[in-house]
Amino acid sequence: MKQFIIERNVPGASQLNAEQLRDISAKSCAVVAGLGKPYNWVVSYVAGDKLYCVHEAESADVIYEHARDGGFPADLVTEVTARIGPQTAELA
Repeated sequence: MKQFIIERNVPGASQLNAEQLRDISAKSCAVVAGLGKPYNWVVSYVAGDKLYCVHEAESADVIYEHARDGGFPADLVTEVTARIGPQTAELA
């Protein structure tokens, strides 16, 4: 599966409480279970008025399907083409 970064504009996202975040998470998991396609939610970050999510699927179309079925915004979906970190510098 390919990995994607999803940017979701959610005004007030950083003010969501634990119960609201749990409800969003449960809805996402239910939609994943009902897709009938390979799909993996890796992690999401709440920052300011945005959620940045890392999901795995066979295509961006499946990412958009998850968003549509869950009622989640998917304002920008970008395929991850490489991963780097501090350890990348050690490869040189």
